[in-house]
Amino acid sequence: MASFVTEVLASSGKLEKEDLSCKISKLSRKVEDTKEEVCEMINKKYNDFLPSLQGSEELMLEVDEVSKEMDVLKNCIETEVQQNVHVAVAEYAKLKQQLEKNTVIITMLGHLKEFHSAMEESNKALQDKEYVVAANQLQRAKATVDSLKGWKTSQLPLLSALSSELTVQRENLIYHLGDEWKRLVIWRLPSSKEPADLKSFLKVELNLSHSCSKDEEPGPPAVLCSVLQALAIQGDLQHKIKLFSQVLLKNMLKPLVMFPSLSVRVTKQQEKGTVLALQSLEESQEERSTPSQVYSKLLLVLTTLHSHLLDVSIGDKKLSAIMGELIWEEISRCIIHECLLYSIPNNSSQLEKYSTVIKETEEFEKSLKEMEYLQGNSTDLLKYSQDVNCHFARKKCKDVIVAARKLMTSEMHNTVKITPDYKLRLPKLPAPASEQKVKQESRKDEVTMENSKQLSAWSLCLPACRISESVQQLMELALNTLCESVGSSTQCALQLFFTVRNVFQLFDDVVPTYHKENLLKFPHLAAIQHNNCMYLAHHLLTLGHHFRAHLPPLISEGVATFVDMVPGFRKLGAQCFLAQMHVQRAELLERLSTAHNFRNLDDEDNYIAANKAVRQVIHQLKQLGTVWQDVLPVGIYCKAMGNLLNTAITEVIAKIMMLEDISSEDGEHLHTLCQPLIEEGPLVFIPLAEENKNRKYQEEVRLYVRKWSTFKELVIVLRANLQEIVDRWADRKGPLAVEFSSSEVKNLIRALFQNTERRAVALTKIK
Repeated sequence: MASFVTEVLASSGKLEKEDLSCKISKLSRKVEDTKEEVCEMINKKYNDFLPSLQGSEELMLEVDEVSKEMDVLKNCIETEVQQNVHVAVAEYAKLKQQLEKNTVIITMLGHLKEFHSAMEESNKALQDKEYVVAANQLQRAKATVDSLKGWKTSQLPLLSALSSELTVQRENLIYHLGDEWKRLVIWRLPSSKEPADLKSFLKVELNLSHSCSKDEEPGPPAVLCSVLQALAIQGDLQHKIKLFSQVLLKNMLKPLVMFPSLSVRVTKQQEKGTVLALQSLEESQEERSTPSQVYSKLLLVLTTLHSHLLDVSIGDKKLSAIMGELIWEEISRCIIHECLLYSIPNNSSQLEKYSTVIKETEEFEKSLKEMEYLQGNSTDLLKYSQDVNCHFARKKCKDVIVAARKLMTSEMHNTVKITPDYKLRLPKLPAPASEQKVKQESRKDEVTMENSKQLSAWSLCLPACRISESVQQLMELALNTLCESVGSSTQCALQLFFTVRNVFQLFDDVVPTYHKENLLKFPHLAAIQHNNCMYLAHHLLTLGHHFRAHLPPLISEGVATFVDMVPGFRKLGAQCFLAQMHVQRAELLERLSTAHNFRNLDDEDNYIAANKAVRQVIHQLKQLGTVWQDVLPVGIYCKAMGNLLNTAITEVIAKIMMLEDISSEDGEHLHTLCQPLIEEGPLVFIPLAEENKNRKYQEEVRLYVRKWSTFKELVIVLRANLQEIVDRWADRKGPLAVEFSSSEVKNLIRALFQNTERRAVALTKIK
């Protein structure tokens, strides 16, 4: 009966569905039980740390069996032909949902199994020093943990424990790799407290240990390759190589570039391996290493490192390429600034020999590319060395500007005598082809054309004076720089030519500012600065003309001249000297202001003050005459001294003319005070060192002192009687009428004489 019912139910499909439902319910209970046991085991293993290897293996087998049953059941459901689709949709959907949930759980359990096996294999490989295998297994375990974290339904409480265990194992592996690295690559460095000098760098040593195997092929040891590849898998290689490259740069590569007496010694020892040590050669006389020396030292270090350390493939890259990316920018900058920069010639005649340096640089970069330190498109050093013309011009210009500024800020009082026959030592330059053709043509039609009246040999010469040695050296510096530009490339010649112009513009800016206080304080320096400016202006007139035909067309056809700078220099010199003249004029007037306007000279104190003021004026003028003697050109000297003396006597004349009442005693005192000015005034004109040659200028004092005749007439009037004054007036024809107006003479008569009939008669004669 039961079999009959079964057959009937089976024919209707109901029994099959009830049987599936029963199986799925049992399987769900079994999955939950397995899940709890697996979680408990994993928790004990990675959280509680209880040994349960045998139980875990049985559980893993159980998980596999359950997984197979799940697959069979799933296939059965998915392939069953449903006869009553509309009726069974809801039931099968529910069953399928429950089945998928179980599938997710089984997948998660599979990940846990994968993690466990990866960790076990990693530990075993680490103990056997199979670092690449250990690193790969840790990466596998990490991928498993990442997958578990990716499940949104994953809320396993032991996930954090798995992550912690993975971190611990990774750090353990990194620690072992670091120990191996320290054993294979050993640095011996000076103390950080020691100064970074030659003596401390002699303590630097790098030991690259050999592999234990004696039959090892040449190249990096197998253990080292394994360590480096494991570091790369774990993503720590870049950091490790970066630290190594920084130590290498600081303690070995850069010192070899910077210190010419340092070299590297490579030795192979049975126990230690390959040792690179810095050693000192005999004291080098040169301050900088030559490029060939630097290249050979660096290549020795880099070749040794490549053979024993860096010739390892990491993915699709060599380790030497990674190292090159880290060090090349800094070491190339060091080579350029500490070596190539100083190898650039100081003059254009040595530029042709520089091709040797270019070839050496090319060979150096080629060697680095063969060892894969450099990529194919990296040619920093070669580009720098090939641009030698630009660097030469830039270096030359910088050196010229520095030298010029040093001259401008040096002491001005060291002078040299310039005479009219002085000439600049201009270099002999080859005559341009155009000039030679003109000369040849002119010789054919040569006709003597000569003016009977010739200019003096001294017509356009600089007058005798003294200039600073530094200014003479500055002009020589400009000449030498212009000589360098002759025959240079267009770009180089342009830079050098405009550098010379910049030197003279710099003089205009630096000297008046740097020496400002001294130029106002010391009249001697003001006179020298005046001469310096006139000297420069004089030679700038023809400097460009001398070099124009020998410069590239871009310059010679336009800007090859310094004539535009001449007015500026003349103005600069004149302003400096005029500022000093204003200072001296102010001092003279200040001294005369202490004379109490020459009033009441019968008072002893007033007379003493007035006499002192006059004596101080004469003393100041004599001092200036001595200071400027043989410094200023004679013409400038006489004009300057005449101007100052004229200022003094003009002030004295003005003070006396303002007096309304001059007694006979006061008149006598005034005459006495003015007499030293008349007697000693001409004696301040001593432009030349030879006294007998100065008499000419002392006798011509009236040519330089505009009020000299006026002052002499005033002194005569102070002692003259009425008749003598009238006689010197001589109806506006006498010397007195030439110097004074009628009103001024009348005022003098009224101040000097009492109101009498004789005075009245005399006044009527002054018309």
